Amino acid sequence: MQATALTGRAPAAFPVPVQAKNDARLIALWLHGKGGLTRKAYARDVAAFLAFAAKPVHAVTLGDVQAWIDALVVSGLKRSSQGVKLAVVKSLLSFAHKLGYCAFNTGAAARAPKGKADLNARILSEAEVFELFAQAKGRDRTLLRFLYATGARCAEASGLTWADFNEDGKGGVTVSVWGKGEKLRHISIPAKIWGEVRALRRDGDGPASPVFRSRQGGPVSRSQIWRIVRTAAAKAGTGRDVSPHWLRHACASHALDRGAPIHVVQSSLGHSSLATTTAYCHARPGVGVGHFLGV
Repeated sequence: MQATALTGRAPAAFPVPVQAKNDARLIALWLHGKGGLTRKAYARDVAAFLAFAAKPVHAVTLGDVQAWIDALVVSGLKRSSQGVKLAVVKSLLSFAHKLGYCAFNTGAAARAPKGKADLNARILSEAEVFELFAQAKGRDRTLLRFLYATGARCAEASGLTWADFNEDGKGGVTVSVWGKGEKLRHISIPAKIWGEVRALRRDGDGPASPVFRSRQGGPVSRSQIWRIVRTAAAKAGTGRDVSPHWLRHACASHALDRGAPIHVVQSSLGHSSLATTTAYCHARPGVGVGHFLGV
């Protein structure tokens, strides 16, 4: 029996080639094409899960996944972080099933525990945001204002170079950032913010030079950005465990509060789903809709 030109089917006697002979190869195939930061985070989460389960991927059961979820809950990890880690493991198990590495998609039935939505608790008021600005100076203050004005993620701001900014000659400025999944998006920024950012440029800086520099001259690291935000929040007396992502939440929420079209906010923040952007509307019901970025 031979394959036909119409069906392209291989003879039944020919076995389907094995795609992965071990977990390491499976995970390498699954991570292929993902961005560098994503690969590291996903690999870390999967390694932690497999260490917990103490068995190879093909032997993992639904009970293993559920026990791991329970352990995450007991650890006190934030509910949103629990969901992210579960999504990573479910993605791997689904991929393993599609590849024929596992007989079943073990993670399909796994569900993260339900709990009270806490997005509203992680949205700073405009007054709180401006108080953060007041507690920082120089580069740190400019960085905080940039994060708020653009909704850029911590890693996106860390990797910015001067080549990422584009002036249109009419007073408008856009910054190009590489987001999750290696997706490129372009964000318009206010002239005032651009003026502050541009003031950080040093003589001799070229297109590839970092915008936000560390004291050693390289790009400011994500951990440094976390410290900058945490320090400002502590000085401002917010009384909350503020992270850089809170400024992204504030950017989205305040933009919608001031009447920015939801599809524009979605595009600016790089949300793949409109539902993600819409969550900010539900997080602060009763707040009047009324454009933002007058920072």
